Amino acid sequence: MRRRIYDLISEALENDLWSKLYDIFMIFVILLSLISLAFKEYGSLLKVIDHITAAIFIVDYLLRLITADFKLGKKGAVPFLVYPLTPMAFIDLLAILPTLSPLSRSFKLVKLLKLLKFARVIKAINFLRHSKHVSIIENVFRKQKDPLTLVIIMAFAYITASALVVFNVEPDSFGSFFDAVYYATISLTSLGSTGVILVSNLGRAVTMISSVLGVVIFALPAAILTAGYLRELQTSDENNEYTN
Repeated sequence: MRRRIYDLISEALENDLWSKLYDIFMIFVILLSLISLAFKEYGSLLKVIDHITAAIFIVDYLLRLITADFKLGKKGAVPFLVYPLTPMAFIDLLAILPTLSPLSRSFKLVKLLKLLKFARVIKAINFLRHSKHVSIIENVFRKQKDPLTLVIIMAFAYITASALVVFNVEPDSFGSFFDAVYYATISLTSLGSTGVILVSNLGRAVTMISSVLGVVIFALPAAILTAGYLRELQTSDENNEYTN
């Protein structure tokens, strides 16, 4: 029975419907628990949601604890003592602590304790790690890291160069070189206005070039990732057909 529980909560077996449903259910619970972070004041409904999700997290933690020997691949009492010290088990505890801790009632640390609930987002990633599409995306980033790194280096190089130009052409417009870097970054990414108005023709020319290059530079990663994702999808489909 413990082995079956471990397979259900930890492995997300490829052909196991209940294992997949458990992952989906836990992701839903994690997202539900994050609703309270969007409100400054706790209503009765939020308190009920918070306590229900905390209870589910406790059950999930206990299930993982009693199957720790399968997780760590060791026998005896050692895995049950070691498991609570592992990173993901610690995150599980952080997800539960804000609801159960008596400090939230006795001290003004409640806001600090609520921040620990962000650990639930990391916990959600733990459940998503078995997803086929997440694995494909990981493969894409790993295989395309060289061209992506080159694009990032090009962007940083241009930002630095354009910042040096505008900082020297219009020194009165910037309080420091960092302000010029910020201006060059916003111009390159075309995110919006920085509140800085350049009056020289050279400064304006650099800004216009940055805006145009920004479209090109940031289109490259999208094209690289899209092509890589489609290639990995095709490879995955071919492997599945070969297996079948």
